[in-house]
Amino acid sequence: MSATTDRPPLRIVPFRAPTARLALKAVSTFRASLDGAWWPRSRDLAHELSALADVLDPLSGRITRIAVNATYWPAIPSRVPVNGREVRVGWFTTELDPHKIMLLSHTTGSWNLLVIPPETNAPAAARLMAAASDSSGPPTTASALMAAEHALHGSSITALDQDSEEKGGGRG
Repeated sequence: MSATTDRPPLRIVPFRAPTARLALKAVSTFRASLDGAWWPRSRDLAHELSALADVLDPLSGRITRIAVNATYWPAIPSRVPVNGREVRVGWFTTELDPHKIMLLSHTTGSWNLLVIPPETNAPAAARLMAAASDSSGPPTTASALMAAEHALHGSSITALDQDSEEKGGGRG
């Protein structure tokens, strides 16, 4: 005797490890100034944003728009592919902290992430990711975390960040 079902047969889907280096705060009803940290591998924003949004999109209900500060990115795409569709990218120079990225969603509102420069050494990046994703710590801005890291450990800040600090553009 055989049985039939309405279910389609199982198919094997290869596992793809997330390509974004990301640390998020635990889910809570309280919205802080930062929801975590992102450490891109390069300054190729088109490639890096796509990888980041692919990871966050299923968690947020659907990423609808991305906002970045243009200070540290050599080229900013107007759109990036996210899970099979295109998402608009906007850029700002004064309205958004230069060390932060914002991913907007109709469901969760937004993800506000500290952007750790890709040139940052691994120990400094680990400290910054832990600080930005710490739910028990006081609310802080992305630039304040970068400044604190520089004050405590000095060498982890990049030359681009030092230039911005000297010009007064690195506060947020």
